[in-house]
Amino acid sequence: MKKFISAICLAAAFVFSANAEVRPSVSILGDSYSTFEGYIEPESNITWYYEPVRDDRTDLRTVDQTWWHKFITENGYKLCVNNSYSGSTVCNRGYDGDDYTDRSFLTRCKHLGNPDVIFIFGGTNDCWAGVPVGDYKYEGQGKGDLYKFRPALAKVMRNVTERYPNVDIYYIVNDCLTPEIVESINTVCDHYKVPVIQLHDIDKINMHPSVKGMQQIADQLTARIVKKK
Repeated sequence: MKKFISAICLAAAFVFSANAEVRPSVSILGDSYSTFEGYIEPESNITWYYEPVRDDRTDLRTVDQTWWHKFITENGYKLCVNNSYSGSTVCNRGYDGDDYTDRSFLTRCKHLGNPDVIFIFGGTNDCWAGVPVGDYKYEGQGKGDLYKFRPALAKVMRNVTERYPNVDIYYIVNDCLTPEIVESINTVCDHYKVPVIQLHDIDKINMHPSVKGMQQIADQLTARIVKKK
């Protein structure tokens, strides 16, 4: 009898487990807008947002005020990997012409875990640093091409789409970029059939999203992704 009861309990546990809701996981490939100390991988990545706040750069106080934490918790997702790095560029060229290969999106795009959804939120620092835009080049990029925005972005998108098949990939575009950078992102993403989410009217402090701005980003993502499903 005990064996029979144990078998029933085991079967019930299996059924419950099989029917339990599996929350889809989200990974982020980003820059300062997506950082928060203690929540980025690897931990050596430079962050913009800290807890506790160390200066008056922002009004954010806790991680649950970030756009990605809000989006995940408000829509039933879970975090897989947040590989964001403050000041990072998509290509291997950074501010003052410095070599940013160690932190570029191109270098980090292969380290996003095993997610169901990927958000790529970049191009802001390429724009602000004035990196060369270059030509559209979708294969055979040489080393020099990877220090230019368009060919480097093309390689990032190729790497991500090939490395993460059957994953929903979205590219988030900041609302303060030059028309040339925005056009470049739209053109490359269209080539790889990756949806682009263009942000608008984001509230900022010191050129970075405030608490209000973070909520606006989360809301705009929800309106584009969740409410359309």
